[in-house]
Amino acid sequence: MDGSTPPRDADLVEAMRGANRRTDFGGRRAGEYTHWIEEQLSWKESCYLGDWSFLANLRLEGPEAIDLLADLSINSFQEYAVGQGKHLVQCNEDGDVIAEGVLVRVGEEEFIVHGVPAYWTAYNLENGAYDATKEYRDTFNYQVQGPNSMQVFDVIAGHSLRDVDFMHAGQIEIAGHESRAVRFGMSGEIGFELHGPAEYAEEVWDTILEAGQEFGLRRLSVKTSSINQLEAGIPSRVRDFISAIFEDDMEGYRDYLRETATRDLITHAIEGSFDADDISAWYRNPIELGWGHYCKFDHDFVGREALKAEADDPQRTTVTLEWNSEDVTDVYASLYEEGNTYKQMDMPHQQKRAMIADRVLKNGEDVGVATMRGYSYYFREMLSLCTIDVEHSEPGTEVTVLWGEGENSRSPTVEGHIQKEVRATVAPIPYKKDNRRADLS
Repeated sequence: MDGSTPPRDADLVEAMRGANRRTDFGGRRAGEYTHWIEEQLSWKESCYLGDWSFLANLRLEGPEAIDLLADLSINSFQEYAVGQGKHLVQCNEDGDVIAEGVLVRVGEEEFIVHGVPAYWTAYNLENGAYDATKEYRDTFNYQVQGPNSMQVFDVIAGHSLRDVDFMHAGQIEIAGHESRAVRFGMSGEIGFELHGPAEYAEEVWDTILEAGQEFGLRRLSVKTSSINQLEAGIPSRVRDFISAIFEDDMEGYRDYLRETATRDLITHAIEGSFDADDISAWYRNPIELGWGHYCKFDHDFVGREALKAEADDPQRTTVTLEWNSEDVTDVYASLYEEGNTYKQMDMPHQQKRAMIADRVLKNGEDVGVATMRGYSYYFREMLSLCTIDVEHSEPGTEVTVLWGEGENSRSPTVEGHIQKEVRATVAPIPYKKDNRRADLS
């Protein structure tokens, strides 16, 4: 795809089959720092420092800023206090996810929107009639997560963050610079995201890194960073769903992204045995992604009716799959045998930015789609997320993942190969115990 208006329907799917994303986001997103096994263990045994500064940061202010957010988002904004955060989810009229990220209320009429919702919110502000203003800001966005994270903060902070509740924000001074500390993260462990002006990014990073050495802090690299979301059961755009932005009525928004976004948010790569002719087959709604508890029908919002119907009778939900170790070993063993090889599984997870979606079968019938495959060294398991029919979502249910596109692949970037039926077992989500709400005192 070359940035022009994307083709439609089956042609759009073909274009995405031909995409090959392995994007370097820049900043501190190295391929690997020490060793991916050490890095994976950090958020269970010590802590990590990770960089998500590539995410957009939008300051939204005005008496109707909250009305704009409420109109676009499935979340409730009743009793939304200053200093409180939200996992913000925004959908189209069909209830499919356009954007999700983090929102923090920093004043009575002031909000900070992180991630892709920054662009969708700003676009609707420009094309709507809301009494509010917006400003994109150049900021750093660091995560410090893990059981030792609070010890690191105790050393570097001028005051304690231990009284900050989950999904709330506090202020912290690091290297003489004020930062906002949001108690939220993707590891399923205690810790904070730190947001502040980009001009102080180097000093803040170096201060945290130095202070964290005595507590076993590791820097988190691209090579293994998504394993924390996999273990914590947090689906992500690109890896688990495609943003619902490819209908004709979204052309203006796609143009806005090309003009405004600091990274490519339109080119999506898709691979895997799952296939369809309509790109909406790779969309997901918040109910099936496990975000139904965010859907609050106390206000009118885009996609409300579709999601109400889905919430009343959910068809699919998200689970973890444990992949059979013998079958996974066969995939790697094929490299050392005569004949065709199976599609290889990057370790510890896919190193390209793509939605690698594979069919999940029960008694030969399609019952779900597996995504975000990755190896957890801590659990010694190959895992994936999976959107699956509700009737087959009970932990312990045995299914089969059809791994790889096969010899008749429609992906010109993926060489044809023999497919592998990998036995898998439905497991709980999150797979790792969620410790984010632990008492910090």
